[in-house]
Amino acid sequence: MSHAVEKINPDEREEMKVSAKLFIVGSNSSSSTRSAVDMACSVLGVAQLDSVIIASPPIEDGVNLSLEHLQPYWEELENLVQSKKIVAIGTSDLDKTQLEQLYQWAQVKPNSNQVNLASCCVMPPDLTAFAKQFDIQLLTHNDPKELLSEASFQEALQESIPDIEAQEWVPLWLLRYSVIVKSRGIIKSKGYILQAKRRGS
Repeated sequence: MSHAVEKINPDEREEMKVSAKLFIVGSNSSSSTRSAVDMACSVLGVAQLDSVIIASPPIEDGVNLSLEHLQPYWEELENLVQSKKIVAIGTSDLDKTQLEQLYQWAQVKPNSNQVNLASCCVMPPDLTAFAKQFDIQLLTHNDPKELLSEASFQEALQESIPDIEAQEWVPLWLLRYSVIVKSRGIIKSKGYILQAKRRGS
C-alpha cells in the first residue's frame, strides 16, 4: 500500500536516521534479509539504512538459539554493510555467551543488542560488562516472541481482501522501520513492510 508510506525527501536525508528491525517469520533462506533491506530502501526512497537489528530467526521448540542459526542471516547483513546498503547492524535477545560467540566470529561486529524488558528488569551484569568492553550498545524492547503468526496474518488478509484465498498465503518476513529527525530525536514516520508468498510457489 504505497499510500501508507512516506518517501524521504532527498534534501532532508542527512537530517534523518532510518532504522529498522527485521523479523524472519517463515522458515526460509537468509536471502530474505537482502530482499527486506532492498524493499525498505526502495519504499522509503533511500540508498541505505542507518541501522538494522535482526530479531532471532525462528527455531523449533526446545532448541536453543546457536551461532549456526544466526550465521546465514548475519553473513547477508555483512554483505549489505560492505555494499553500503546498511551502516550498522545489531542483534536482539542474545545473552552474553551468544553475543560473544557472534562477536568473535563476525567480520562486521554487532554495534547493538536489544534486551527484552519482559525477560529482565535489570540488565544481566555479564552482558553489560561484555557490551561495555566491546562498545556494543544495549537497548531495550518489548516485542512479543511472535510478532506475526501465520494465522493472524491470514485473518488480516481475509478482512482486507475478502475474495483472496488467505490460507494459501504465508508471511516470510516483517520489517519495522522508523525515521527519526536526528537533531530533535522525534519520530517523523514509522511503519511495517511485509513479504508473503503463496504456498507451493
